[in-house]
Amino acid sequence: MSQLPNHKVPRLGTAGEKYRERNLVHQLPAQDLALTHCRHVAGEHQRAFRDFIEARNDIALDVGFVRELNHSSECRKCQRVIRHGELAVIAPRFGDVTWHPACFVCHTCDQLLVDLTYCVYDEEIYCERHYAQQLKPRCAACDELIFSGEYTKAMNKDWHSGHFSCWQCDESLTGQRYVLRDDHPYCIKCYENVFANTCDECNRLIGIDSKDLSYKEKHWHEACFLCNKCRMSLVDKQFGSKAENIYCGPCYDAQFATRCDGCGEIFRAGTKKMEYKTRQWHEKCFACCVCQTPIGTKSFIPREQEIYCTGCYEEKFATRCIKCDKIITTGGVTYKQQPWHRECFTCTNCNTSLAGQRFTSRDEKPYCADCFGELFAKRCTACTRPITGIGGTRFISFEDRHWHNDCFICATCSNSLVGKGFITDASDILCPDCAKQRLM
Repeated sequence: MSQLPNHKVPRLGTAGEKYRERNLVHQLPAQDLALTHCRHVAGEHQRAFRDFIEARNDIALDVGFVRELNHSSECRKCQRVIRHGELAVIAPRFGDVTWHPACFVCHTCDQLLVDLTYCVYDEEIYCERHYAQQLKPRCAACDELIFSGEYTKAMNKDWHSGHFSCWQCDESLTGQRYVLRDDHPYCIKCYENVFANTCDECNRLIGIDSKDLSYKEKHWHEACFLCNKCRMSLVDKQFGSKAENIYCGPCYDAQFATRCDGCGEIFRAGTKKMEYKTRQWHEKCFACCVCQTPIGTKSFIPREQEIYCTGCYEEKFATRCIKCDKIITTGGVTYKQQPWHRECFTCTNCNTSLAGQRFTSRDEKPYCADCFGELFAKRCTACTRPITGIGGTRFISFEDRHWHNDCFICATCSNSLVGKGFITDASDILCPDCAKQRLM
């Protein structure tokens, strides 16, 4: 037993015990051993049954035994060596041939031969069941050997003539048409009653001799698959459905088809449709309104009721620089409600970029602070530098002369005269006190 797989060792209360019991029933079926266990061997065939049993027992059936080898030998199944002193199975009908205990299996089912019981056929070992099936057909229904000359072959199996019957009503199918469903045979009547669909048009069953045409869980006879309006056959034709009814292409289009927002024609059944929001087009009509190039799956830009490809949209609507007239794609500047590229928005005099810089304008043209001061600003009478006013710089004017606030000081004491009285003396400005001293 130690030579066998553990789950096949028949110890009490183990899986091995159940394995042996299953093999015992399967490999040595009672109906193959004695007539008393058979229910379907007719009287005229009982002699043939007994002769078969006697011949099997005389020339094929035997029981093997286990012994310790006194010499090395080769296992007949796996061809590996069974060494001197190891256990081996001997089958007397094969002479001195040996097997490992785990290799002594049926040639057909490859299961251990229960209790070492075997049969020989054509130089191979079989369990009793599969030995019998080398010589006699076995009924797939009752599992008995068939000794009559007539029997039914169906579904790649053998059957007593009366045992090949409908799975539903148990009526014999021998010589009758039948239908297989889930590996079970059904007579025509039962199959149609149980499995056949009902025609949505005429409400009769769709038998096995009729084509069953289906669409969305509905079924029709081939002759009933008709347009709901004009009654034309829809077999092998395009059709549409609406409110659980089916229609031929022309009828469906006439009643239900939507129209293309491009050409105004209807969408016929089966036509590819391009949709955007609430609008829809034929594939060829979904095109740029300027260049007429089909959009397909490319990017597009809608504007009011028109569709534009990106190139035409930019050409027609994109913001352009007031200076170079090229499209502004990123980082533009707006000046006096007009767009500029950042690099185009420069001082009119020195061409320095004004983007992000302080600037002012003259005659609608922009200037940087330095250029504006040099070109147009008043000059301080005291320091001669431009008075630009940019950033809030304050200045004082008097008789066509101008001063920065910081430069408007007494020529003698240098005190600020902003907001105070002052006296002019030629080109100088003086506070009252200094003016008195100068005049005295």
